[in-house]
Amino acid sequence: MFNVLLVGDACIDVYHYGHCDRLSPEAPVPVLKHNHTENRDGMCLNVRNNLIAFNLSVSSLTNKKIIRKERFVDLKTKQHLLRTDFGENLRLDPCTKSQLERIKFSDLDAVVISDYNKGFIDDNNIKIILSKAKANNVSVFVDSKKTDLSIFEDCIIKINQIEYDKAKVFPDNCQLIVTKGDEGALWNNKIFPTQRCDVFDVCGAGDTFMAALVFEYLHTKCFEKSIDFANKCARLAVQKFGTYTLTKKDIDDLRI
Repeated sequence: MFNVLLVGDACIDVYHYGHCDRLSPEAPVPVLKHNHTENRDGMCLNVRNNLIAFNLSVSSLTNKKIIRKERFVDLKTKQHLLRTDFGENLRLDPCTKSQLERIKFSDLDAVVISDYNKGFIDDNNIKIILSKAKANNVSVFVDSKKTDLSIFEDCIIKINQIEYDKAKVFPDNCQLIVTKGDEGALWNNKIFPTQRCDVFDVCGAGDTFMAALVFEYLHTKCFEKSIDFANKCARLAVQKFGTYTLTKKDIDDLRI
């Protein structure tokens, strides 16, 4: 079994479901009659859950302060009526040097940095992680919303097209993978196409792609095979509602 360290920003995705059949008399807004609420792991926790679904051994380092992303959803149509975010008025406290010093990098096969740019992963701890990973010949996978990516030298970087367009600086040396929605993914000036499908919800699809990429690369050390497999996994995720974790059946079916 491969050992993976995951470092990143985490949140709880909250879904409030109900029935919506009238407008409020107080304002032209729909009234949602609450039925039930579901909590799902979001951001880096969704990456973690998918890595575990691939039978990887995962240790996590993430924020203790709770970020909540609450969605209000009509049960019949699955239409999102409103999303409210809590816990992001201030930057998160970054992880500490002492936390990183306690990690035994020699036992790791990969490090995954899931950086939503909320503050938990700053340049100081990125430098520590990359230094220790390099010293122990550990591959580092990065998904970052930072616009200056220059610090991620010699990493495997996965970003989407919007993030790529916003990025201002890239490392001199890296493996850059750009996901492009229904076009597939770009790596080494080559497009890896994906099969088109009915997209239900893109929430968390990038997390699924990242977990699948890590899993396949650890087994094959081949970018072509890893990107093709990650495309298949992300394609399945976008056909599901909300933050979705692949099941064992999903993974078995995809590998047939």
